[in-house]
Amino acid sequence: MRGTQILFVGLLWFFCVYAPSSFCANVTYDHRALVIDGKRRVLVSGSIHYPRSTPEMWPDLIQKSKDGGLDVIETYVFWNLHEPVQGQYNFEGRADLVKFVKAVAAAGLYVHLRIGPYACAEWNYGGFPLWLHFIPGIQFRTDNKPFEAEMKRFTVKIVDMMKQESLYASQGGPIILSQVENEYGNIDAAYGPAAKSYIKWAASMATSLDTGVPWVMCQQADAPDPIINTCNGFYCDQFTPNSNAKPKMWTENWSGWFLSFGGAVPYRPVEDLAFAVARFYQRGGTFQNYYMYHGGTNFGRTTGGPFISTSYDYDAPIDEYGIIRQPKWGHLKDVHKAIKLCEEALIATDPTITSPGPNIEAAVYKTGSICAAFLANIATSDATVTFNGNSYHLPAWSVSILPDCKNVVLNTAKINSASMISSFTTESFKEEVGSLDDSGSGWSWISEPIGISKSDSFSKFGLLEQINTTADKSDYLWYSISIDVEGDSGSQTVLHIESLGHALHAFINGKIAGSGTGNSGKAKVNVDIPVTLVAGKNSIDLLSLTVGLQNYGAFFDTWGAGITGPVILKGLKNGSTVDLSSQQWTYQVGLKYEDLGPSNGSSGQWNSQSTLPTNQSLIWYKTNFVAPSGSNPVAIDFTGMGKGEAWVNGQSIGRYWPTYVSPNGGCTDSCNYRGAYSSSKCLKNCGKPSQTLYHIPRSWLQPDSNTLVLFEESGGDPTQISFATKQIGSMCSHVSESHPPPVDLWNSDKGRKVGPVLSLECPYPNQLISSIKFASFGTPYGTCGNFKHGRCRSNKALSIVQKACIGSSSCRIGISINTFGDPCKGVTKSLAVEASCA
Repeated sequence: MRGTQILFVGLLWFFCVYAPSSFCANVTYDHRALVIDGKRRVLVSGSIHYPRSTPEMWPDLIQKSKDGGLDVIETYVFWNLHEPVQGQYNFEGRADLVKFVKAVAAAGLYVHLRIGPYACAEWNYGGFPLWLHFIPGIQFRTDNKPFEAEMKRFTVKIVDMMKQESLYASQGGPIILSQVENEYGNIDAAYGPAAKSYIKWAASMATSLDTGVPWVMCQQADAPDPIINTCNGFYCDQFTPNSNAKPKMWTENWSGWFLSFGGAVPYRPVEDLAFAVARFYQRGGTFQNYYMYHGGTNFGRTTGGPFISTSYDYDAPIDEYGIIRQPKWGHLKDVHKAIKLCEEALIATDPTITSPGPNIEAAVYKTGSICAAFLANIATSDATVTFNGNSYHLPAWSVSILPDCKNVVLNTAKINSASMISSFTTESFKEEVGSLDDSGSGWSWISEPIGISKSDSFSKFGLLEQINTTADKSDYLWYSISIDVEGDSGSQTVLHIESLGHALHAFINGKIAGSGTGNSGKAKVNVDIPVTLVAGKNSIDLLSLTVGLQNYGAFFDTWGAGITGPVILKGLKNGSTVDLSSQQWTYQVGLKYEDLGPSNGSSGQWNSQSTLPTNQSLIWYKTNFVAPSGSNPVAIDFTGMGKGEAWVNGQSIGRYWPTYVSPNGGCTDSCNYRGAYSSSKCLKNCGKPSQTLYHIPRSWLQPDSNTLVLFEESGGDPTQISFATKQIGSMCSHVSESHPPPVDLWNSDKGRKVGPVLSLECPYPNQLISSIKFASFGTPYGTCGNFKHGRCRSNKALSIVQKACIGSSSCRIGISINTFGDPCKGVTKSLAVEASCA
């Protein structure tokens, strides 16, 4: 096999040298666009981070991206995933970067490889491995020789790996772009003059690696030539590169926002996202990337933040479980088609931008007989504009795309795509036959000792910072001390603890006394815990824990965590105060059973006596179960548990924390897409747990015998947890007489004659439309699952839709009074339909 690979690479090299136009792409750029094999390209890209899904999911995610109109897949490279120990590399399983890049190539798409190697990405420590922090004299992300040496070594490692597999476009592979550094310009002022020399060094280092493709730096206005500086944000239409020789590129268009434990769920309406995309291409952009197109899951301890949730769904066009999110995916697909209809005009010239009215902007791309135009209404109220002698209605905060400078193929605020309602169906755990134990519950357990229990504990005077002590080998660090109290038993006092974060539990004489938790806005924890001490010796055991390490900000690597003090006993019997901060403490990194391997269920110390302990802190649970049948995505509903981590068949599905509830305020029933979006504008799930459902990839499950292990930190009842499988319930569409015809019909005369069309298609192969739950032509209103008839309605609508759709996998119905009659003359009418498939 190896010989065959070598022969293939040799042949590829031969053809690249002697017949480059056939096999290898020459990728350059000019002021308008990336140039691939001498032709400017308008490109649509989307981010999929390979370790946030599984290799079994990759081909389907990539195909759905291609079907959605993407040309490029963009991913970070995660240094701490690939080099967890200095010099020891991991490129297996979810870390198989080469396999991922080849999967993208197999689908016929390009790759943008963001090597960094700083990633941010709400990923633990921003993607840096912790061992980097301990190199003598190192300072991250500045003109520092130890850091630059390590950064170059890893970057070279990745570039060489890609070259060895002939994955750069210059070798016939899919990689057309690479990125070095990441959003450094946002924080570089804090590093002073050394920031400029560092960026020059990074640019020089990257370009010296001779990849044969351009390099970019995002959010770096002073990116040295030939590096392309690019934009990240919710909107990048006003961005201009630092040289008129470089194209206008958008590396991160945030399709939603990340979720934090303790936060409400953010989402971004597709009308606003489509508006931002169209505005970018309208104003001269030619490369745009969705961050994220599929967000995925933060398995294991990969979350950053701190307090980033295990779900990294991001309200992306493909959801955490790999299901298309409608209408977001479908509407953006139509936007991409509309923009591609303008590609020939876009690559030929720069736009001529005018303002035909207040808050109206027209951009025309015209060369010879080729003409394309964009009309934007950047106000929050509708407008009518005259352009080239014709009148156009422009909804608020929208862009109309005219591939021929005359006819509208799409308006970003008018959605032709169907929407879908997906839901989770819960089912109780099915224990494996013969797995019931003496407790009768199917669960066994191990109690984690409180305080010091491992032989590698050590003592030091004073309070230690946590990350320097644990090197992030564990979320947990025990701080233990013993004190003598004179006098009567039952002395009441207050234990004051100050911590850099992220949470802590205090135990007095082996019993939980109190806890404290930070949040995503303030990781620090200050608590005053009332405690009762006994006469004589008292043990104080403090368990400090991290919830993902900081991933963003100047000098974020030095921010620290843990109980750095002071720790004070206040209000003792004689009114005195005792500061314990500088006394001798005993430390233990991690948990006793963390090292012994109960996470894979193999430890022989599991207990299965008649009564299962519940609502107990610091306890391990284990059960064997049968996987839910079918192929629908699977999650565990952790309602009933407190906080901890879960493993399925030895693989960590991440931290769970269903008791961290979001604030009551800030959510709205519907979010007005009109006007500038921000991460706090559109929120749902207020006053509820941030995350109760946790994804288990199907490929991690066996049909019959599976093991689930939990470490429960704060107390819960494992018999309350359940499975949830995700399925699509209803699909809906709501299209008006004023909608443009489907983009697909643009090049046919039929499209001009048909007018607007409502389309429905079952989401899965072999499904047929089985029922029409709602159909109304006239003035229906509401949302999918909650449509209502308006005052004006046609009596024929339901029977017409049933006849056209039931029994078919898809159907199309023209929105016309010729079909439905005219129930209210002089009023713009629409058709709303809700259907289900089986």
